[in-house]
Amino acid sequence: MILVYNAPDGIIAAIGDTVHKIVSPATYPCSLCALTHGAVAMRRAWKQYLAALPHPKRFYHRDAFRRAYPGLDVTLPVILLADGDAAPRVLIDAATLAAQADVAGLIATLEAALAVHPPRR
Repeated sequence: MILVYNAPDGIIAAIGDTVHKIVSPATYPCSLCALTHGAVAMRRAWKQYLAALPHPKRFYHRDAFRRAYPGLDVTLPVILLADGDAAPRVLIDAATLAAQADVAGLIATLEAALAVHPPRR
């Protein structure tokens, strides 16, 4: 599973993102960040849920993702499923992430997506 935040890399960017989330959350460009992270850390319920998933997980910020997958054109943020050497496929797209109200809704949406599109063996 590949979780891609629509946020830049680096400490300075992280500080700016934190301020943006606090000062103007409605204009923050990363719904995945907003749902899964508080001001400084990953939300406990999300962290525990991810830890319980049997799938390997990779996290990327926008810049690192574009470097790692230069040919993959997807709108960010996004949650992808990687299966071996095949190109990662979209599990939850940006619009669906933006429609989530909270972590519980995101978890339910991800569970449903994994049930419909389980990892290939």
